[in-house]
Amino acid sequence: MINVTLRQLRYFDALARHAHFGRAAEACSISQPALSMQIKQLEEALGGLLLERSARQVALTRFGEELAQRVRDILRSVDELGDFARASQDRFAGRLRIGMIPTIAPYLLPKITKNLTRMHPELDIRVRETMTPRLIQELVEGRLDTAIVALPVSEPSLTEVALFDEKFLLVRPGSDEGTPVPSREMMREMRLLLLEEGHCFRDQALSFCNMQSAPPREMLDANSLSTLVQMVSAGIGVTLIPEMAVPVETRSASVSLARFRDPQPSRTIGMVWRKTSPLARQLLQISEVVCLSAGKVRAKQSLRSQRA
Repeated sequence: MINVTLRQLRYFDALARHAHFGRAAEACSISQPALSMQIKQLEEALGGLLLERSARQVALTRFGEELAQRVRDILRSVDELGDFARASQDRFAGRLRIGMIPTIAPYLLPKITKNLTRMHPELDIRVRETMTPRLIQELVEGRLDTAIVALPVSEPSLTEVALFDEKFLLVRPGSDEGTPVPSREMMREMRLLLLEEGHCFRDQALSFCNMQSAPPREMLDANSLSTLVQMVSAGIGVTLIPEMAVPVETRSASVSLARFRDPQPSRTIGMVWRKTSPLARQLLQISEVVCLSAGKVRAKQSLRSQRA
C-alpha cells in the first residue's frame, strides 16, 4: 500500500502551480527545506521522479504532470467533503473563499464583508482579487468556493447566477461638462483610455464602441480604474467606468460624468460556483447578500446555467 499523506499532496500541488520551491513554500507557510523533504518522500512513496530540478526553476516530469491533475481532483474532492459536512449544518460557518474581479472588489467588498460578518459571524471570509480567467481556473480547480464576476463566463462545469445589471458612464475632463454626449460612433474617433489586456471591462468598452481591438497607443492603458480617471482628469482622453465605481473614483478628480443615450452600455454582475459544490444552497443565500450590499434588485432569469 502506498503511504501518501494529504499534506504531501497539497505541497506537491503548490509546487506544480508555482514551479518554484521558494514561492510554493511561502504559499504553504513552511520552510523550503521542509517542502523539499516532503516532495522527496512523496517521490519515494510513488516510486518515480516528479520534478526536473534546476537552479532557477522546477519543471514537472511527464509522470509529475499526470499526477498533478489527479492530485487536484483528489484535493477538490477532499475540500468538497468538508463543504458537504458544513452544508449539513443549520448555521453557515467556516472558511468561505470568494473571488472578485478588480472592477468590482474595491467597491462591493467592504459592504459584502460587513453584511456577511453581521449575518454569519462564524464565517471565515477569504478574498481573492484577480482577473476573470484566473478566477475561473481556481474555481474549477477547487481553490475558490465562488466568484463575483461579469457574466457570462460560459464554463460548463459552473452555475451562473445573474445578480444585477450595471450601467457604464462616460468620464470626460471637467471642461467638457455640459457638452453633448458623443455617440458610440463618435467614441471611435476619440482618445479612449482603457484597462490593460486581460480585463473583461476593457473588452466590454471596446464592444460598445464597435471596436474589435484598440489601436496601438503607448502609455494610454492602465491596470486600474483609479488610474484611468486620473488620466482623464489630466486631459489625456476619455474613459468608461461602471456605475458602482463612480463615488470612489471621481471624488478627488476634476472630471465630468455623462450617461449615454439608450441603449446604454452595461454589464451583468453575477456569482459563479461549481455545479458539484455542496454549498450551492448557502451560496445562493450569499448572492442575495451581494444584491443587498450593492443596493440592487436581483435580475430576472437569474439561474442561467440551470435551465432545462
